[in-house]
Amino acid sequence: METPGDGPILPRLIVGLGNPGETYRDTRHNVGYMVLDEVARRMSTTFQHEKRWNCMLARSGATWLLKPLTFMNASGEAVSAISHFYKIKPEEVLVAFDDVDMPVGTLRLRPSGSAGGHNGMRSIISLLGTDNFPRLKLGIAAEGGRPAGHKLSGHVLGRFSEDERAAVLQAVDRAAEAVLLALRSGLEAAMNLFNRK
Repeated sequence: METPGDGPILPRLIVGLGNPGETYRDTRHNVGYMVLDEVARRMSTTFQHEKRWNCMLARSGATWLLKPLTFMNASGEAVSAISHFYKIKPEEVLVAFDDVDMPVGTLRLRPSGSAGGHNGMRSIISLLGTDNFPRLKLGIAAEGGRPAGHKLSGHVLGRFSEDERAAVLQAVDRAAEAVLLALRSGLEAAMNLFNRK
């Protein structure tokens, strides 16, 4: 029997961040949802609407997949509620979300870190009471880097251009592979493979 401290900690809850509704479908800010949809497809599981937690939830074995249905800045409500209900520790929660400082098509796994100006991550950190949980960031940067001031919300809520779409879909595929590897072999194994340039 494996005791705590033996072997890697495997994620039990995979979270994809986005905004609900048709208006926001396929926008840059919803790339976390896109990753979760691909993970669910590969696991042959489907999302069910959970009214009590205001989210879409899917299960495969001991793994839960979660898409909060609150707007981005309240994402932590569903993450916190489900973590508490199923007794999932913060270090067993892996969050996929967009990063406006990384180029489109890139991804990066981290074991912990700050919100980095991301409202969904700020909400999760606040309600879990820690930033010590793994995250998978997908780049959505504009060609000239992070847009300034009021242009930022227009950028993150905009859709990918035709030129960007192939890179985004490839990144979503790679992100789903990274999640599945983390589930099998732990975060470090996934970081070693998928954080390479």
